[in-house]
Amino acid sequence: MLVGRVVKILKNNGHNVTVVLTRGRGTAGGIAREHIDRGADLIVAAGGDGTINEVAEGMVHSDVPLAILPGGTANVLAMEMKLGSRIERAAARLEECLPRRVSVGHLTCDGGRVSRHFLLMAGIGLDAYVVHHVDGELKSRTGKFAYWVAGLRLLGRRLEEFQVDIGGEKRRCSFALVSKVRNYGGDFEIARSVRLFDDRFEVVLFEGRYTLRYLKHFAGMMLNRLGAMKGVAVLRTDCLSLSDPQDRRVYVQIDGEFAGHLPAEIRIVPDALTLLTPPEYGG
Repeated sequence: MLVGRVVKILKNNGHNVTVVLTRGRGTAGGIAREHIDRGADLIVAAGGDGTINEVAEGMVHSDVPLAILPGGTANVLAMEMKLGSRIERAAARLEECLPRRVSVGHLTCDGGRVSRHFLLMAGIGLDAYVVHHVDGELKSRTGKFAYWVAGLRLLGRRLEEFQVDIGGEKRRCSFALVSKVRNYGGDFEIARSVRLFDDRFEVVLFEGRYTLRYLKHFAGMMLNRLGAMKGVAVLRTDCLSLSDPQDRRVYVQIDGEFAGHLPAEIRIVPDALTLLTPPEYGG
């Protein structure tokens, strides 16, 4: 019924509509490219942030607009643009959304074996560990609760610290958030001075080898005091590199999906994608 409603909205705007289901993980980008090559003038991605990431990967540097319909666990992109987490509400707002060019991030990691774009954020260290170790079955049954369970299992454990190089300045941390959006996880804000249109990341670095310290960091986030806290640095840049001199398995995630391990390089790709956004977003 919902698909029929979306198709009706698109047809009312003069689009010929083809509905295509993905064929599993890693297939959405190829499907998007294939339909762009066939002359598609709009791609609508319905799913979670991981699916939207895959679709966007197939659309980078094209002029074809991407519209999104939230259907995942966190729906960070939809929440960032104030579309909400209900797919029906987002579908009803397609007509009013405007095509706007945005920059994206690009990640290279695992010694160059992984090369991926991202719309939202890259997380290195603590949150990527949680993403990698979340119970898939529990996630399908309980949604975000599965991430809390995976995170709580880390309490009292020692974290791996790694090195971040920004503009020749080297820092050490156990969690680095490299963000294009304010929203984090659908419910919180960590990077508070960035938006999709920016050509620089907001980078938030958290020091600390022990997870108990993150209870204080979490309180600072809730009170909007992260930037003033000891052990937290908030920076702006369009490129950075990350490495671990001890060559341990430090995890990397992009847009809420596991991507690989350090070493990594992350950079901005300006003017990379046309995204349909609500008129009030970024105004």
